[in-house]
Amino acid sequence: MKNTIKVQRAIKDLTQDQLAQKVGVSRQTINSIEKGRYVPSTLLALKLSAVFEVSVNEFFELEDDD
Repeated sequence: MKNTIKVQRAIKDLTQDQLAQKVGVSRQTINSIEKGRYVPSTLLALKLSAVFEVSVNEFFELEDDD
């Protein structure tokens, strides 16, 4: 699954740590999501959506092999 979390963070001028605090996870979790090593739960995806003020579909995209 591709994502644009890093881009969305830049738009909101947030560090990984700041974003992690806002959604209640560790900075390492945000880093893993950005690098595509971890797929977040629905709940976490919705929390990210609320922080970024965009739909989940705007920062997560399924790839052909998903």
